[in-house]
Parts: sequence; structure tokens; C-alpha cells
Amino acid sequence: MSGENTSRAQNLSIGARAYVAATLAVGVASCLHALAAPPSGIPPRLVWYLILGLVSSGLKVSLPGIAGTLSVNFLFILLGLTELNLGETVLLGCSGVLLQSVWKTRARPRFIHVGFSVSSVATAVYLSYAFYHSHLARYISSGANVVVLLPAAATIYFLSNTLPVASIVALSERKRLSTVWKECYFWFLPYYLVGASIVCLLHWVNGILGWQISFLVLPVFYLMYRSYRAYLGRLEAEKKHVEEVNKLQHRTIQALALAIEAKDVTTHNHLQRVQVYAMEIGKELNLTPDEIEALRAASLLHDIGKLAVPEHIISKPGKLTAEEFEKMKIHPSVGAEILEEVEFPYPVVPIVRAHHEKWDGSGYPDGLKNEQIPIGARILAAVDCLDALASDRQYRRALPLDQAMAVVVSESGKSYDPKVVAVLERRYQELEKLAKASPAIRRKLPTDVKVERGLAPAVGFEALHQALAPAKPEVSFLAQIAGARQEAQVLFELVQELGNSLSLNETLSLLAERLRPIVPYDAIAIYECRDERLCPVYVSGADRQLFASLEIPIGEGLSGWVAQNQKAIINGNPSVEPGFLGDPTKFSTLRSALSVPLEGLNGVAGVLTLYRMPADAFSRDNLRILLAISSKVALSLENALKYSQLENTATTDFLTGLPNARSLFLALDAQLSRCERSGERLIVLVCDLDGFKQINDRYGHLEGNRVLQEFARRVREALRESDCVARMGGDEFVLVLPGLDSEAQLRMIEWLNRVAVEVGQCVCGVNLLSVSIGDAEYPANGQDAEALLTYADRRMYKTKRNRKSASGFANAVAEGDPNPPELVSQ
Repeated sequence: MSGENTSRAQNLSIGARAYVAATLAVGVASCLHALAAPPSGIPPRLVWYLILGLVSSGLKVSLPGIAGTLSVNFLFILLGLTELNLGETVLLGCSGVLLQSVWKTRARPRFIHVGFSVSSVATAVYLSYAFYHSHLARYISSGANVVVLLPAAATIYFLSNTLPVASIVALSERKRLSTVWKECYFWFLPYYLVGASIVCLLHWVNGILGWQISFLVLPVFYLMYRSYRAYLGRLEAEKKHVEEVNKLQHRTIQALALAIEAKDVTTHNHLQRVQVYAMEIGKELNLTPDEIEALRAASLLHDIGKLAVPEHIISKPGKLTAEEFEKMKIHPSVGAEILEEVEFPYPVVPIVRAHHEKWDGSGYPDGLKNEQIPIGARILAAVDCLDALASDRQYRRALPLDQAMAVVVSESGKSYDPKVVAVLERRYQELEKLAKASPAIRRKLPTDVKVERGLAPAVGFEALHQALAPAKPEVSFLAQIAGARQEAQVLFELVQELGNSLSLNETLSLLAERLRPIVPYDAIAIYECRDERLCPVYVSGADRQLFASLEIPIGEGLSGWVAQNQKAIINGNPSVEPGFLGDPTKFSTLRSALSVPLEGLNGVAGVLTLYRMPADAFSRDNLRILLAISSKVALSLENALKYSQLENTATTDFLTGLPNARSLFLALDAQLSRCERSGERLIVLVCDLDGFKQINDRYGHLEGNRVLQEFARRVREALRESDCVARMGGDEFVLVLPGLDSEAQLRMIEWLNRVAVEVGQCVCGVNLLSVSIGDAEYPANGQDAEALLTYADRRMYKTKRNRKSASGFANAVAEGDPNPPELVSQ
């Protein structure tokens, strides 16, 4: 068994390091003592078994849930116990596990991990061999009965091999050794015992037909390997399925918890803070995995019973009356009754029911005290109190965290478990940092947003009372029912289809098409928030050219105001949009606008604005529909923009804006295909900036970046439309120049040399920069992209060497060196 498991522990504790050192020392001692034994005189058998053992080491399977592997090599180790001496058996085991540790591993193994694995196996082989050949074993088995001795030796080998690895995992991850060993390794014991039975049979056959017959067992071993690999594959698939179900359950719990928290307007990020605190304290108190999972769920769902408490009591901006407090006290028991229907696989219900019990028995609903209260409830009670004291309430300001902690400490032994309070007092500042650093579940959204009269732009909007007036019914109830049904169907289809494509234009085109039947418009514009401006990413309909040309500052115009204030506007004046330009010729003939902010995961992602020709053309129902889909549109817009950025990043160099190496090969292949058809000449130039390192060293990397950007800009602006320039990386650029004759090629090289010198002088003010250029011609110097680039690259480095040699020659002559370096001609 390969000990890749320890690779999970990147930062070992002092105890774990000491244990690793001890294991290595014992392993080295075992190897030295074993190899000191005299040879058995059967090297052919040893060589043969060594070959078979190494082959079998390659037949390994990954262990589900742990970073380790298991191979059938241990079968030959057991065979070595019966037919080889101690040193040969140790050599057989160590060579096999060494190959297993480095051959086709998931990650590059570290030396300490390989050494730990080899040492563990060496010790295990030594102990099992010593037992197998001991007088005690012979006495117990009433003679040299291999059928009895070999399974016992296999068990000792199994324990000696797995316990060290389980121990280091337990030390590094602060888990119980028994828990790690039972969960990860115990169930392999039958595999070893079956292997011992097979080795018994093989040993008996070898005694009759000779050890050379052992090669016939390889198909049997391979069959074992394939069957066990298939079994572990199914086990891994089942494990992944269980993990996905658990994740789904956690997401469902989180969503339900958010709904509960939304009812209590006095809290903000309460659930996130309580969960971080509670989980960390639970881990330090060594709660079992089931208790940890129960605490995780209960920290989110402990207030679910507040669904049975009237909202005016929950949100009351002051102290509760006695009657109101009696009503509030029902929420732990109601919450427990609700969660009993879920049938959690871990004890969530007792924690939720008891999270308002007190250590001295004065809590509710059951008056439990001391150890009668579940440990999860004791943790949750203390953490919940600290969070409540350190959070703003409508009837009081939040206490500073230190003062809130002092209040909790004062209640230690009265309301809260002293053991829990001690951990909380020692770590509360650290836990507060963890809670702030952890990603928010979701920010609370305001529910009282409205447009005040004085906050709207000065022109172009209807009066507030007119905007809030209910629409007059102008159609029959049958038409309203039909319209509602059509609206529901269109909205359902729209929401379903918005996530089907990551193409920005395709996504927004679909939105525009689906939106028109339920919210009629003459023009639509979708703006993206970018660098404190609204930039149009999709425009369609009347006055398209006007809206597509606008980059509206946040806070300016109709859409800019919506983005800044995160509030919708109905029946605004579209002519306000270009007002920031101060150009009277820029105006819209449309007379109504409906604009809503698109709030994404990181704030306002953009603005969706609809325009119509008639005045006051949009209704409150139109606004309601846009607000209903705005979050989905915002998410789709964010995803499409991220995808567009990734597409651009995949083909463009971030610093210079030039195509990157990937784009270069695509462009070069396309040009080669065209030149092959037309017979046209193609030139490839590879340019490397000389002196760039000196600029970085002397002036810093920011100036070096400016040099690269300026050089790239000048080259790009000077090239023809059919030419291509790309940055290969560092200070190396490649130019692809189709149809360039020899004379123009020489002029281009001379121009590039001048540009490099000018860029160095322009950016840094000194003459440090030059360029080495290598050229290649299609088809004379290569038939494909790789061959041309390789040829040009070699020419470039030859030019660079010549330049350095010439420089060294000049310096030597200037200093009077009688033996200057020899110049190499190109």
C-alpha cells in the first residue's frame, strides 16, 4: 500500500514531524539489519520474484476517499516470507513500494512521502518475517504449517503497513487514529487474507513444480487487480453520488435558512457568522463527524420555528411584552417539530429544540441543564448570544466585540457551558476574522425601496403620484386571465432559455425577442457597468445608432441614475440619456422609457432600458415583469460577459493586447494554407528585445511593461491589414508578413531596429534597447508553422550571439586586448 496519504498534510505539527522522523529511523534500521543477512544462494529466484513484484506494483488501484494506492505486490512479499531470506524479502517489498509511489501518481511525490512509505513497508516486512520464522510461531502452529503461519504473518504485515500511515493522517488532520484506520483501511484486511491463501497455494505448487512456475500466477493476480479495480470504481461512484446528495442537502438547508432570516429584518449575515463560530468550536471540542454535521445544519436552521411567530413580534423595534415573549418562546419546539419531518441522518432536532436551554436549567422549552443539553445546543447558545450582542438591533446599537464577549463570559456557568465559553473566549477574535473572510451566503436586499420626489433627475419623469397610481382596467377579465397565462408561460420559457448560451449577443438577442410580447417596446438597450460608465452591449430598435454610441457616466442620464441609485424608473424621458454630452443635436424622438437595474452577485452589473414612442406608454405591470426577471438577466449578463472575457483572454496577450502564441499558430496556419494555394511568398520574423533585462533591473518592471506596450503599439500600427504581430512571451514578438519581397523584408528589419532604439529612448530616456531578429521564408525554410518558427528562432539567436560577440570585440579593442573574441559571420 503506497503512503500517498500523507501528502494531504502540507503543514505537519511538531508531533507529526517527530513521528515521521521516528518511522524513517526504524525503517532505515530494519533495512540495514535485513540487508546484513547472508545471501540465500538463489539469486535467479530472487531476480525472478523481483521482476514479478515490480510488474505487480504497476497493477495498483486508487483508494476511494484517501490519497493512496493499493497493488498486488504484497502477494510476492508474502511469497518471499516463505522462500527468501530477510534481506531479499525486504528488498522485494521496498523496491515494489518505491515503484508504486512514483509510477503514475496523481501528483508529483515529495521525497519525504516516498521515504515514509518505503520505511513503513520495510518495517512491516521485517516484523512479519520475524514472526513467520520465530520459534513462537512454530510453537503456536505446532510445526511449520504455512497454512496457519502465512495468514497470521499477512495480518501482521497489514497492521504494520497501515497503522503508520493512518497515524500520520490522524496527527496531521487532528483525528482519532481508530477513526481514520477503521474508515480508510480496516476493510482491506480480507483482501490480505485472501492473498495469503493464494500464496499458500502458490508455495505448495512451487514445492512440486519449482519456483519457475510462479509466472503462471500473474494472470490470476491481474484478474484480482481488475476485479478489485472495478469494485473500487463502483465504490468511488457511489461515494461521489453521496457527496453530491450531501451538497444538495446543504444547499437546500442554506436556501431555507435564507428564507427564515429574511423574515427577521433585525439581523444581517447572522447565519454565516454563527455557522463559522459554531463549526470551529465544534472541531476544537473533538465532536464526532455526525455531531459536526448536525451542528452545521442546526446553525442554519435553529430559527426555523420563527415561521410560527408573527412578524410584528420578530421585527418589533423594542423590548417584548410578557405575552409577546411567551409567543416567541415557542420557536425552538416548533422548529424541532418541523425538522422531525426531514429525518436527518444526524441529530439536528435535539440541537434546535435545546438551543435556548441554559446551563443552570433556567432556559426553555424543557428546562434541561448541564450535560443534559446536547453539546451542539450548548455551542450554539453561546455563539448565538455573542452574535446577537455584537449585531445592531432596532432597539439598541451593537456592542463592541470585546464587550459582547465579556457579557458572555459573565454568564459562564449560569447560562452557558464553561467549557464552550473558554474556547470562545480564547478564539473569538480569530473566529471573527474567519467569519468576515468567508464568502457571504447572500447579502440582504432592501424591501422598502422607493423613488422619492426630490431624488429623481430634474427632467423627463412623470410625477410620483402618477407613477404609483394603479392601472385602470381596460380589458375583460377573460383577457386578463389569458394575459396572465401567457405572461407566466413566456416568463418560464425566458428564464429557462437564458442560461442555454454563454454567447453575449445570442443571450441578449433571445431576451429582446422573448420580452417584446409581454412588454412591448420600440427600442431596447442593455448597458454594462464598466469603469464607472454604462457601456451599451446590446441595442436594437428605433434610435439604435444614438443609444449604441453612448457611454453614460454612472449617475448621468436616465440609465446612469438607475445604476447609481439601484432603483427602477418608469416613463422617463429618453432624451435625458444623451444629455451629459451637452450636444443639442443628440436627442431621441422616443418619449417613454422604462429602466431597471440588473443586480448581479457583485452589485449592479448593468441596466436594462426599454423605450417607446408614445408618452407614458409603460404600466406598473410592465415594471413588475422586468423586476421579476432582472436578477436572472443580471446573472446571464454576468456569465456571458465573463465568458466573453475568457474567450478574449484565451487568444490575446493581457499586457500588450496583441494575439498570444495560440492565436499566432492559428493565424500562421491560415496564412500558410492561403499561400500554398496562391503560391505567394510568406516571411516570418522572430524578434527578441536586447537590453530589456537591464531596463527591468534599472528602472523596474512597470517601466519594462511600458516598453513592451509601446513597442507592440508602434509595430501594430505600422503593419498592413493582412499582416500579423503576436507576443510569444517575455520580450519576444513574431511577425507574419505575407507577400513581402526581399527588399521590403530588409526595410522591415531595419525599421524594427530603429523602433526598438526609439522606444528605449522614449520610455527610459537612455539608449539601452535594441532588437535581434531572425527571419524565415515559406516555402524555402519550412513547410509548416513549427518549422518556420524554429528556423527563424535559430536565426534570431545567431544574430544575438553575433551582436554580443561584436560588442565584446569592440570592448576588447578599446581596452587594448591583443586577443579579441573571434566574430562569427552569419
